[in-house]
Amino acid sequence: MTSTVPALSTRTADGSALQAVLLDMDGTLVDSEGFWWDVEVEVFASLGHTLDDTWRHVVVGGPMTRSAGFLIEATGADIDLDELTVLLNQGFEDRIDSSLPLMPGAARLLAELSVHGIPTALVSASHRRVIDRVLTTLGPQHFALTVAGDEVSRTKPHPDPYLLAAAGLGADPARCAVVEDTATGVAAAEAAGCQVVAVPSIAPIAPAARRTVVPSLEHVDLAFLRGLMTAA
Repeated sequence: MTSTVPALSTRTADGSALQAVLLDMDGTLVDSEGFWWDVEVEVFASLGHTLDDTWRHVVVGGPMTRSAGFLIEATGADIDLDELTVLLNQGFEDRIDSSLPLMPGAARLLAELSVHGIPTALVSASHRRVIDRVLTTLGPQHFALTVAGDEVSRTKPHPDPYLLAAAGLGADPARCAVVEDTATGVAAAEAAGCQVVAVPSIAPIAPAARRTVVPSLEHVDLAFLRGLMTAA
């Protein structure tokens, strides 16, 4: 975990019940879920295997150890997990060097949270080396801290990354709003006790208690996030 500022107070300046906003990265802030799948397809093609498109729903949103392990088992490819992880990370980095579009509404939401001094964390299952590259596009100044998947013993769908982020911001998880795009990330946030906004990218996500589903980040702003806490 890296932190760009010291731990912040548990209350926002106006006393709002919203103490912090915790944001997923791939598919939530940056339009990169398709990049990961394209890289996986290319790497396995080089190994002589064709990926079934239905597997995309299995590997989306999870830690690389899970997704890469699944693909090795499903294809029977002659490669170990460590070697495959290096190839996938490198392939992804090569792609984002040339293009990394933000999701609609992402830039506006990050700017609004920054202007109002809302403690914000980036919480991703991606590895640190990938997060640091993506931060150059997102703007590291928007995040008080960042949590990478290879920096926790248990990443999503376990609650550990979100609990770590909330603690780093000095916030009560129940007063944190999490924005996620996959069922895996939603499960992690809900297990941590956070209020969740789901913005589905690849697979649909159903509404549930403490979970609000919206079609895009263009429907999410600070007033919306504070409203979730008031309703809760």
